[in-house]
Amino acid sequence: MIKIKRPQDLARLRRLALAAQGLLQAQPYGRGLAGARKAINQLGYVQIDTISVVERAHHHVIHSRVPAFKPAMTNQMLLDGDIFEYWAHAAAFLPIADFRFSLPYKHAIKSGQTHWYKTRDKKLMGELLARIRSDGPIRSRDVETNTSKRAGWWDWKPAKKALEQMYMEGDLMVSDREGFQKTYDLTERVLPSQVNLQMPSMEEFAAHIVEQQLRCHGIVSLKGLTYLRRSTDLRKTVKALVNERLAQRTLEQVQVDSGEVFILETGALERRLPRVNSRMLILSPFDNSVIQRERLKTLFQYDYQIECYVPAAKRRYGYFCLPLLYRDEFVGRVDCKAHRKSSHLEIKSLHLEPHSFDEDVVLMAFVEAITIFSLFQKCDSVSLTNANPKRLTQRLQRALKPLG
Repeated sequence: MIKIKRPQDLARLRRLALAAQGLLQAQPYGRGLAGARKAINQLGYVQIDTISVVERAHHHVIHSRVPAFKPAMTNQMLLDGDIFEYWAHAAAFLPIADFRFSLPYKHAIKSGQTHWYKTRDKKLMGELLARIRSDGPIRSRDVETNTSKRAGWWDWKPAKKALEQMYMEGDLMVSDREGFQKTYDLTERVLPSQVNLQMPSMEEFAAHIVEQQLRCHGIVSLKGLTYLRRSTDLRKTVKALVNERLAQRTLEQVQVDSGEVFILETGALERRLPRVNSRMLILSPFDNSVIQRERLKTLFQYDYQIECYVPAAKRRYGYFCLPLLYRDEFVGRVDCKAHRKSSHLEIKSLHLEPHSFDEDVVLMAFVEAITIFSLFQKCDSVSLTNANPKRLTQRLQRALKPLG
């Protein structure tokens, strides 16, 4: 096992992680729709989230990696059969090539080994399935029931719950989206003909996870490989496979000062890494690179928490603070809100943490990043309320004035 002691060795680990995530180069996957396809194939999934304070997470993640990406391209990939919608560790868009690896979870739900909803209305499910088979795709809002509308996702109408249950079991797929309005259709009518439908063995599933995670993260922990996957058998099989590959010396381990052990391909530390781009990226709280918070803290010494679920009085940085990545370090966070009616991006607060970079350069990088970000939000003006350190507030307000 390699012990990571020197700062330059930890920096190499960070570079490996960021390069695998497509965050070091300006356009690692190309541009536009073609680049978006390659990005999702590399990342393995893009999380779908409903929060709309700024552009939604599934668009934001791709935008951070693909120049000329437009939000409409996500649904275009869905319509073209390049991606499909299902559950990863959360609702997500996934590469269509990985479809067969969604089958074990679907089977577990359908067979009752695990539950999506505790009770299923099988009669209603059968009626809806027959209607879709005869009449074509259906949107959940097209289904009329006598149930009064109540607030909260736990009070979804019975018909919507039935559609969602059949989607999770695999009988239905999302064939189209209009915002967060899903259109459901029979799986056999949605899937491209070339898709592999063979149920993977546990060993095949474990190999897929190990290879995918090494590809998209560069370095992984044993815990991170099965992040939020609850299958004990899968975890045991993944662990056995990792131990086998360590014994074969196709994988090796490194240990950082905290004691955390990471796994990577043998020789990865010696590879030539992409040069660091002197730019700042404003990332989504649900970005693949930051979603495993413990890993983020261990590798980057960046303690991050999304605070929209924290009571307002206890928030430190804001409702929806976004991580700031400069070169190969996380240097702060920014709390923004896009006011779409007035096309205005409000920066409620910017927090810069101690770093070793030239302050002027970092501030210039932030102004450039927020300019690009505001265009992505379709905002033509920007304002800043507060910055930390406070001495930077007026300076940044002046720098942002041309955007206001």
